[in-house]
Amino acid sequence: MPANLSPEYKAAEAAFRRARDLRERLDCLHEMLRTIPKHKGTDHLQADIKRRIKELSEELEGPKKGGARSGPALVIRPEGAAQIALVGPPNSGKSALHARLTGSSAPVAAYPFTTQYPEPGMLIFDEVHFQLVDLPAVSPEHPVPWLAGALQMADACLLVVDLGDPDCVGEIEAVRALLAEKRVTLIDRWPGDSATVETDDDPFALRLPTLLVANKADLSADENAELETFCELTELRYPALGVSATTGEGLGEIGPWLVRHLGIVRVYTKTPGKPPAKDHPFALRRGQTVEDVARLVHKDLAQSLKYARVWGKSGFDGQHVGREHVVEDGDVIELHS
Repeated sequence: MPANLSPEYKAAEAAFRRARDLRERLDCLHEMLRTIPKHKGTDHLQADIKRRIKELSEELEGPKKGGARSGPALVIRPEGAAQIALVGPPNSGKSALHARLTGSSAPVAAYPFTTQYPEPGMLIFDEVHFQLVDLPAVSPEHPVPWLAGALQMADACLLVVDLGDPDCVGEIEAVRALLAEKRVTLIDRWPGDSATVETDDDPFALRLPTLLVANKADLSADENAELETFCELTELRYPALGVSATTGEGLGEIGPWLVRHLGIVRVYTKTPGKPPAKDHPFALRRGQTVEDVARLVHKDLAQSLKYARVWGKSGFDGQHVGREHVVEDGDVIELHS
């Protein structure tokens, strides 16, 4: 039976796809459930929405004393310019990379399944903060039932592989297959490279832009040749970098790579008569507007905004612009409400 979804439902679903705040996502789910047509053709989707409302409500309530889950949070609230998930098979070196890139105290060991819960940390490059989240290894021997829920917050993925592992091809194929079962697809297209946004008819299907990170490059005589061979054997088209968590080789390339391929735009704000706050840029995506800047400053400001003045690439110095004015990297924005 056709779903015949209403415009109100479609608007709520679109808002859910955009939302990154957990409570905002919960509000969108309630609106989706309220507006979805109630008939047999939507029974499965209604059940899926109700299940996700229950899971997200429990996550927002936090651990229950004496309850089934009393450990750390399973969903990490997004912070910074983007949330990047570290995904990979056991012993690929995810946790070591995370510790080296963010300075976190995540447990690192030579045995598999060291990471049990999401571990957040910040990678900082050129005043842009990327939230890197180390996740448990993806393996059929150690299923993680909440993994798909944790990935819902991510903007992109670093798929970590150890090319020195003889079974690395099979392990990565297993990772992709297990994620596909959870309606998570790792894609090779990044928002900074294309104006086309890939979506899915399933509102809870996830398509994560992916960078293949070949760890332990210091142990290979010719990591470029090994990486090319790996990509040929797997037929993967992901962009790829060779790195080493031990020596630091290649790690300095990750930050600038993310800025370029996520289409990050740094915008500075100022108050009238005062210099701009050059030590605290707001990170947006290419194509975003003055209204988006105002929303980052405060959600109420986006509603009361009358106009802005802009200095930088997107306009002549001091130009009066409206809320739909598209900002560019390095712009200084003075907001007036």
